[in-house]
Amino acid sequence: MASASQTPAPATTARKLMGLRAQGGYALHLAIAAPLVSGVLLVVYAWLLAQTLGRTIEGGEPLSAVLGLIAAMALIVILRAILSLIGEQAGTIGAEAIKKSLRDRLFSHLLAQRHALGLKPASGAVAAALIDQVDGLENFFARYLPAMIAAAILPVAFAVVLFPIDWVVALLFLFTGPLIPVFMALAGWGAQAATDRQATALSRLSAHFADRLRGLLTLKLFGREADAINDVHAASEALRRRTNAVLRIAFLSSAILEFFAALGVAGVALYVGLTYLGFLGINPGLTLGAGLFALIMAPEVYAPLRQLAAHYHDRATARSALAEIENLVADPDTLQSADIAPPALAHKRATHLTISGLTVRTASGTPILDGLNLDLAAGQSLAIMGPSGIGKSTLARAMTRLIPFDGEIAIDGRPLPDWPEPELRGTLAFIGQKPRIFTGTIAENIGFADPLADDAAIASAAERGLVSQFSSALPDGLATLVGEGGYGLSGGQIQRIGLARLFLTDPALIVLDEPTAHLDPQTEAQVLDQVFAFAEGRTLIILTHSATVAARADAVLRMAGGRLLATPHRAKSVTLKREDRA
Repeated sequence: MASASQTPAPATTARKLMGLRAQGGYALHLAIAAPLVSGVLLVVYAWLLAQTLGRTIEGGEPLSAVLGLIAAMALIVILRAILSLIGEQAGTIGAEAIKKSLRDRLFSHLLAQRHALGLKPASGAVAAALIDQVDGLENFFARYLPAMIAAAILPVAFAVVLFPIDWVVALLFLFTGPLIPVFMALAGWGAQAATDRQATALSRLSAHFADRLRGLLTLKLFGREADAINDVHAASEALRRRTNAVLRIAFLSSAILEFFAALGVAGVALYVGLTYLGFLGINPGLTLGAGLFALIMAPEVYAPLRQLAAHYHDRATARSALAEIENLVADPDTLQSADIAPPALAHKRATHLTISGLTVRTASGTPILDGLNLDLAAGQSLAIMGPSGIGKSTLARAMTRLIPFDGEIAIDGRPLPDWPEPELRGTLAFIGQKPRIFTGTIAENIGFADPLADDAAIASAAERGLVSQFSSALPDGLATLVGEGGYGLSGGQIQRIGLARLFLTDPALIVLDEPTAHLDPQTEAQVLDQVFAFAEGRTLIILTHSATVAARADAVLRMAGGRLLATPHRAKSVTLKREDRA
């Protein structure tokens, strides 16, 4: 993973931002085209207004003679209002399409690459990237990008239109116009640095808050809640200071724009006025209509630049947001790929599992698993017994590549680190002793195992997992809402929902950690009937302290001292090294 010190160069980030533009589709093209068409209508409107005033004031024509011009101006005003509305809506639609596409790819990438829960990146940083940082790209595509293209084209186009009318005014526009982007770019360098610091502070605050909230109970037990509060306060204070720095620079860039725009408009007004008074002989034939046209167009020449300045900070925000997102993903090309590769199909046959010298240590270096060995034949079932805290769950997480380990684990002779994440997750299924339950319906929690599963498949899985036994008594059945972490459900009901997920998968290797710890004997027997029927033709490992559960397996091993020890008369399908035999 890239670190904060490996932030992509601004030029590279800018190219990647523009590379995302294609995902906005026709809506984004329409948002870009709308200001340009509106600019053309503006020139026509200004010319009609100048002609109307010139003919009525200088030519003395009655109002009835220019009613057609007035009607045309009214129509243009309506058309420009419609174009403004269309452009704004199209920009939002295009930006939302880009955000959705990017979130889909980021989520797919994180699922494919993140091997260990609780390891970096922190969950708060992941949430900040998927939500806050992706949202930070919206205004770039919806507002800044159309404003940037309009600012690059319209002022020059307006100056070119004014050349046949008065070349002095046109040159004045061409001279003052480029000064604004130059000075804004100078201010933008500071804005980019300030915005980068602000984005980093936001990610740090999100990570701090989410991680402290998750460990709130532990902090309370150790009396460290005050330290946690101080940490969050310090992170929020850093975010406040950096946000204020971004605002200061944004106000500075706006002041630069207003200064040069006022200078340009005042220069045109002064030139036209002095020409009419006869103090300047550069263009003595300047008519009232032509002069009014120049005066009307003067502020409009700078209007696209004002619009750009109003959204200029959105560019810095988007660059910083994209840099933070790239720091989260291991492969920046993920951001540019338009398609999400579907996960590889799971193996439909049983797998052969071999473990050699497996060692897992605590943060202090104490071994939990110490040189553990195992050779499990394909299609066999194995029960691993041992009291709570002996390391059974650690073994399950190591076998499923959810925690780092030393030693070798191979499936069908293929080392575990060599398996692509989607293929590995399609090959094995792991149901922990505390299945994760999310806020939502019971059906949605079961369907989490297969987002494409239909109602019939979810209902069948609920039946096989014995979820229907308790959900049928609820008023809304499987549509009953449950709280985060299974609030409103008993431990046994949560366990059955977790087991029901198994029946929506098609794994070759199944790993179950204490699958019946919270079930009564009758329900346990029924669940085991379903599990072993499903595991027919697959490789099954059950980690349990229950002799009743272990009796169902082809072989039983017991865990002690960080190793697996054979149980007499029950190890016929499992091979252990000599030093591991009891």
